[in-house]
Amino acid sequence: MAADLGCPSDEGSHRPARPRPGSVAAPEPARWGGARRGGAGRGGADTGRDVGGRARSVGGGRCGSPIARGRGVRAGGHVPAGRSPRAGRGGAGRGAAGGGACGPATASSADLPPPRLRAAGRLATQMSGEMDKPLISRRLVDSDGSLAEAPSEAPKVGVLGSGDFARSLVTRLLGSGFSVVVGSRNPKRTAGLFPSAAQVTFQAEAVDSPDVIFVAMFREHYSSLCGLSDQLAGKILVDVSNPTEQEHLRRRESNAEYLASLFPTCTVVKAFNVISAWTLQSGPRDGNRQVPICSDHPEAKRAVSEMVQAMGFMPMDMGSLVSAREVEAMPLRLLPGWKVPALLALGLFIFFYVYNFVRDVLQPYVRDGKSKFYKLPVSVVNTTLPCVAYVLLSLVYLPGVLAAALQLHRGTKYRRFPDWLDHWLQHRKQIGLLSFFCAALHALYSFCLPLGRVSRYEVVNLAIKQVLANKSHLWIEEEVWRMEIYLSLGVLALGTLSLLAVTSLPSIANSLNWREFSFVQSTLGFVALVLSTLHTLTYGWTRAFEDSHYKFYLPPTFTLTLLVPCVVILAKGLFLLPCFRHRLSKIRRGWEKDGAIKFTLPMDHALAQKTSHV
Repeated sequence: MAADLGCPSDEGSHRPARPRPGSVAAPEPARWGGARRGGAGRGGADTGRDVGGRARSVGGGRCGSPIARGRGVRAGGHVPAGRSPRAGRGGAGRGAAGGGACGPATASSADLPPPRLRAAGRLATQMSGEMDKPLISRRLVDSDGSLAEAPSEAPKVGVLGSGDFARSLVTRLLGSGFSVVVGSRNPKRTAGLFPSAAQVTFQAEAVDSPDVIFVAMFREHYSSLCGLSDQLAGKILVDVSNPTEQEHLRRRESNAEYLASLFPTCTVVKAFNVISAWTLQSGPRDGNRQVPICSDHPEAKRAVSEMVQAMGFMPMDMGSLVSAREVEAMPLRLLPGWKVPALLALGLFIFFYVYNFVRDVLQPYVRDGKSKFYKLPVSVVNTTLPCVAYVLLSLVYLPGVLAAALQLHRGTKYRRFPDWLDHWLQHRKQIGLLSFFCAALHALYSFCLPLGRVSRYEVVNLAIKQVLANKSHLWIEEEVWRMEIYLSLGVLALGTLSLLAVTSLPSIANSLNWREFSFVQSTLGFVALVLSTLHTLTYGWTRAFEDSHYKFYLPPTFTLTLLVPCVVILAKGLFLLPCFRHRLSKIRRGWEKDGAIKFTLPMDHALAQKTSHV
């Protein structure tokens, strides 16, 4: 289920780019992901959504980290996740890391010569054709499969650095039709690491002709470029680096802002820091497509955006260079949208595990002196997992029911939901994923049960008891039917849940239209809940009415799990009645019970951001 399990908001609203509570949506309770926010990116950080409401996530390693799939880059060694390429494979740069700007500060970035920026824009415009170009262009491939020399008329781009990220960036630029010149402090040693179409030379020569130069270096090596300040004047510097988590917390100034302070005569653009080296090599089809871009100069930002499109990615304007700190924090986030769902799943697991321990292990030991502590590793866990999966699945649909009831009570969809309900709606995708995870683990544990020694001993003991009782045939028709139906319903429920997981993958979800995606995530999702309920009822059968199953006066575990799902199913059936269905349909289309639609803009800016939009 990886990156995009979540369905369109079942309230029918288009929420703002940043998560804010609102009630503009028309509720349809049976959908997985609420506002479809925060999916899983390659390296993991959420950035917002597109206009269609589908979540986009940007992730990936920092500068030079081939972390998207744990694979190394094409020509060099593997760099651990979260590290950026070293400058020219050399070591520490020369000059002070801090201090003032390099060279005379005679002009600000806003006073750059317009012709150079317009030339850079035209340079990138030539390449902004297809969004999904192959990694290696056909015209750049020789008969022997190696990269040929790039055409002389191809736009020229400079890259300073020779680490893993720099090599992947060069390979992607060449495959997109650019002519690339690489600047290194030791070109003889690093030339063999780059494709033959790339020109590897000294840094001073590499920055002469290109108007756009990628700085693929650590922050501490920026000062080594101070000697090139005159040659870099008026050029566009694209900073692709990322700080470590400790550096980000310790410094208030982003790497891009620090680079701009060193070279005030240059225009600095922050981009590509959320894209991993593996994504650059494999292409956007196998990785994240979104590239946040920020800069103080609109022309430079537009030129880099067109280069991003030419390379097959999707630029996302993040504003001025002040936003660079926020952009650099994106790869540092570790599943920010999963904290609350994970804590919820953990809390449910602990509750049901303790409950099952008291009933199945502690009660026989206290009452009869039987030691059944061997059940703790497998049996009790296997009894707990389906309880957690079942309750989590019902919690995916419960907020939709509450939202529908709230809108029926208010008679409008133009009033925002309470914050707790809005956040619940936004986390349904993660809750559904955790439900599928627990259900899959339950299936694996169930397959492993017959392999244990406990099951073998129980079979042998049962056979001995049958011999001692002089019974040649042991067959209980009711139990046979119950188990057959129980297993069949469980397989159907898990299969339907798996279909929801598969359709949540970006590659599958993007191939479905809105109606198909809504049908799978909403209708089939509710079918999965019904099948799970029947599976649970078949498991319990008549145990809820037998006194022997009330241990320590505690009811069987399955009776507790049925509470929330039954409420959701009954509410869903209630909303299908014509009197409620027609009223909900009118509310979704903008009807209000007072007969007039009134739009009021909140005076508070913070409240305005919390209000959902239609």
